[in-house]
Amino acid sequence: MTRLTDVRPIRSELYFLPVALRVPLKFGSEVTTSVTCARVRLTVEDRTGRRAEGWGETPLAVQWGWPSSLPYDHRNGRMQAFCKPLATEWTNSQQYGHPMEVGYDFQRERLDSLIAEESNSASASLPHLAGLICLSPFDIALHDAYGNLLGLNTYQSYRSELMNRDLAGFIEPAADANINFACQYPDQYLVAPPRTLPAWHLVGGLDPLEAGDLTGQELHDGYPVTLVEWIASDGLTCLKIKLRGNDSAWDYDRIVRVGRLAISRGVRHLTADFNCTVSEPAYVNEILDRLHCEHADIDARLLYVEQPFPYDLDAKPIDVHSVSARKPLFLDESAHDWRYVRRGRELGWSGVALKTCKTQTGAILSLCWAKAHGMPLMVQDLTNPMLAQIPHVQLAAHAGTIMGVETNSMQYYPEASRPEAAVHPGLYRRQNGMLDRSTLGHSGFGYRANEI
Repeated sequence: MTRLTDVRPIRSELYFLPVALRVPLKFGSEVTTSVTCARVRLTVEDRTGRRAEGWGETPLAVQWGWPSSLPYDHRNGRMQAFCKPLATEWTNSQQYGHPMEVGYDFQRERLDSLIAEESNSASASLPHLAGLICLSPFDIALHDAYGNLLGLNTYQSYRSELMNRDLAGFIEPAADANINFACQYPDQYLVAPPRTLPAWHLVGGLDPLEAGDLTGQELHDGYPVTLVEWIASDGLTCLKIKLRGNDSAWDYDRIVRVGRLAISRGVRHLTADFNCTVSEPAYVNEILDRLHCEHADIDARLLYVEQPFPYDLDAKPIDVHSVSARKPLFLDESAHDWRYVRRGRELGWSGVALKTCKTQTGAILSLCWAKAHGMPLMVQDLTNPMLAQIPHVQLAAHAGTIMGVETNSMQYYPEASRPEAAVHPGLYRRQNGMLDRSTLGHSGFGYRANEI
């Protein structure tokens, strides 16, 4: 089947925007002090010759997408360099289709071979996750351009009248599930988006919690410094606690300290993120069991646990049923696409953390697969500034998460988003613990890019 509304990318412009963090962010075993955002402006053409532009942006989060002992500059340079052949390949394709179809086919037919070509001339292979991050701004821009072409919110385009394939053309159910994706489309798994969303604040491993943690070397730039100040300033009700995953005493103490401060200041929800550094379920189970026995009030606020174990589920297929029996256990780095979500479900993972940085196409398909199989969802941040914040929040609003959206660019580089915040103040400043979507436009992702 073909439709006159099918599009193909015909031109792309790629920009690299360096951003310095105002305070360092400890991520797993590494400390992040800067990031490069890849921004894409994409032009598409439909079968009648009509054209429209769209925008996509993703932080090239090296520590998240390519954990390694290789120098940061080497990995960052390789990821930037890989974006360039992607730009060429993305617009050389003659394939017309709905963005879901064009994006899906590119990932299945071209991405891995391009990664292999890039890695052949290098000392270390570019990970698939890093390749997805590089691809994502092109894919996001395609979905935005398509919505702009039709004058539709991007999420209104995921329906049968515009798509040539139903979900059975993209995903398959688990063997033990009585599910048929034939004649189903992504819009059936979306929710009516709320105007406001609860905002999750990231408590980094280096973040001072209260005045006693200050060293005197902190910035005085007008923004809060301690967690206590952030809670008061932004009315926070949801906190995500970054942990080490290789020091159980430190991790337990961190949860307890943050939990006590949170409860005393009216915070209602907590989560713990081990960032792939744990090798045995017993490590997490012991912390959870001790917390349940010694601090039941903190335990009651812990909504879920995020990605404690290595993200390569094929190389390290750890059975995690014992952890998910204690708390909901969410895939993050492991959830590359719906096939990894399926594998995670087999191993005992109970939920999925979606991210736009693994492509909009992949996020929508993972969303549909997870919901069809009864797996709850969250949308996790990649410290998305500038344009990257908008598709990120839109995904959370339409996905129906268990509780709002993680959003922390305002903690680490608020000044970077000043032009976007002038148009969408409610998306770049958390007020009363919420983000406000009411300023978004009606086509594409609603950037209102001409005003920004």
